Amino acid sequence: MLTKKYLTDLIYQVNGAAIEVHKNIGPGLLESIYHKCMIKELSLRNINFKSELTIPIEYKGLKLESDLRCDLFIENCLILELKATDKTLPVHVAKLMTYMKLLKAPIGLMINFNVTNIYHEGQKTYVNELYRYLND
Repeated sequence: MLTKKYLTDLIYQVNGAAIEVHKNIGPGLLESIYHKCMIKELSLRNINFKSELTIPIEYKGLKLESDLRCDLFIENCLILELKATDKTLPVHVAKLMTYMKLLKAPIGLMINFNVTNIYHEGQKTYVNELYRYLND
């Protein structure tokens, strides 16, 4: 059963993986490099994920093909959006929140690797209305 505690623990593990990647290769690289490193790190930690998952779109009963892809969909409940930018923008947050809605994921994590300290500057957790219905 999916619980808030499970999600908290999962976020902790994913943040640990991101910190390990950042510690080993540092800031200033392309997002695609961090993506590959995160795939390796999550695999080493036996965390299940789907990379570049195509996000299904349904509009008024019609299933639409889309080119939308989330970076990593972890344990079928957490969307991980990776960035390597000077600053995360509101449009990045909006995109993550929309992906969470479309995939029915209660929680999302945005990690920006272009910072000096991932834990204090580079990661932010987002929840949606599904999160409040989970047990503690």
